[in-house]
Amino acid sequence: MESLFGGSAVGQRFRSLVLLLVLAGVVILVGFSISPWGRETPEIEPPSAIPGVRGRVRVEVLNAGGVPGVALDATRALRDQGFDVVLFGNAGTYSDDVSVVLDRVGQIETARLVAEALGVSQFRSEPDSTLFVDVTVRLGPEWTGPRSMVEGTEESAEPESRTSSGS
Repeated sequence: MESLFGGSAVGQRFRSLVLLLVLAGVVILVGFSISPWGRETPEIEPPSAIPGVRGRVRVEVLNAGGVPGVALDATRALRDQGFDVVLFGNAGTYSDDVSVVLDRVGQIETARLVAEALGVSQFRSEPDSTLFVDVTVRLGPEWTGPRSMVEGTEESAEPESRTSSGS
């Protein structure tokens, strides 16, 4: 019996074409089902953990007084309060006698919030567009921790031990 399409070669081509179209349809359907196209959500700025500040606050913390470990201590304190510390370490020199928080983007209120979080009394605006931070913290040798200065005591926020062993 002869094929409807006039021969085996034509019938074979027709079956191949139908199979190809069916496979293409399946691929398109699968593609649309897993694609986020058409289901896009508008970009919404994530809420800040810091009241009064929109978005994240990028902070660099520098040890400018030469006291070992203060930059890491301040970094931990700031991160615990929701600030994004993107860099911490030693300043180029240990020349600062007093800690200071510097606004780098023209938003002095942000610098004030960082200063308050660390218990640093001095803050000022020194914009610098070459830095990729909003705030720079320069810790002097007098900085002993965020809680001690806020509470007005000279003791460290977490004393190591209080024994009377005479050592």
